[in-house]
Amino acid sequence: MNINKLQSNLKSGQAYLIVSPENRRYMTGFASSDGYLLVTNTEAVFLTDSRYIEAAQNETDPCVQTALLTSLSEQLPEYIAKLGINKVFTEAQRLSVAEFQKLCEIIPCDCSAELADEALTALRRSKYKEEKEKILAAQAIAEKAFSHILGFIREGVTEREIALELDFFMLKNGAECVSFETIAVSGKNSSMPHGVPSGKKIETGDFITMDFGAVIDGYHSDMTRTVAVGEVSSKQARVYETVLAAQLKGLEALRPCLSCREADAAAREVIENAGFGDYFGHGTGHGVGIEIHEEPRLSPKSSRILEIGDVVTVEPGIYLPGEFGVRIEDMAIITENGCENITKSPKKLIIL
Repeated sequence: MNINKLQSNLKSGQAYLIVSPENRRYMTGFASSDGYLLVTNTEAVFLTDSRYIEAAQNETDPCVQTALLTSLSEQLPEYIAKLGINKVFTEAQRLSVAEFQKLCEIIPCDCSAELADEALTALRRSKYKEEKEKILAAQAIAEKAFSHILGFIREGVTEREIALELDFFMLKNGAECVSFETIAVSGKNSSMPHGVPSGKKIETGDFITMDFGAVIDGYHSDMTRTVAVGEVSSKQARVYETVLAAQLKGLEALRPCLSCREADAAAREVIENAGFGDYFGHGTGHGVGIEIHEEPRLSPKSSRILEIGDVVTVEPGIYLPGEFGVRIEDMAIITENGCENITKSPKKLIIL
């Protein structure tokens, strides 16, 4: 159980206070926009307000006690005293300075921003069997959406219509929600890695980059494909093949004990050697799980080491301002002997 693993990090008298929706859900199995989870080495209490209390009592992990939250400033000190807590480690990365200061004023003992974020990050990184199954299920829906959208794209359809069609298909076919705001950008707009779908109509010769994913039981999928309409120029074809080669090289490099910096370099060197290094500005990938972006991150700035069970994306791209862009993204699970690519959609250039 996730709670049990977290509790093993604590000594008597210590506690974690978990406040972020993502980590509360990870620990309790219950999704809500409000609540506080207090975890000691032997007990866990989830405080949530009247909007969620009945559902929480029915859905929260049985090892977690649920209680109606009416006044945090009164109830939190009461539970801290009742459970014999003398030091509280609270999340910091997801709190504003004002929020952290407010908690410190309420908590009647030593309150620290150390350890909680580190412990939760380490715990969430390596996905266990049930987590992988949820990610695979989410990815399967996204891939069905990609197959569907290939029959929807045509000249005259707008970027916004493509994005909405992807979203509708995923939601209609079992997604709890979409992983993030779907990206569907075309032509010159595809040179913006996180461009917003617009009313621009698809034209012959356009590249269309689509970045999207589905969520199943809180777990995300993430994939990107770039397709063309009608025809492509020799430059477009060369850029596409360069990105594809980089993406395959990045996947090939993945293995336990490899640094994230080295994983990024494997893909980046292909693009640099082709003369497009100045047009690949983001990291090669990131972890995916109960959040769409989590550790580890495949970046030139990261010295973290890949571990068995990590689920990461590999998504190099080339973006030529005012011309076009290409990105190709798969998800992979780090295994004992390398990685398992869990994205099965075709990657060879598709011209519709």
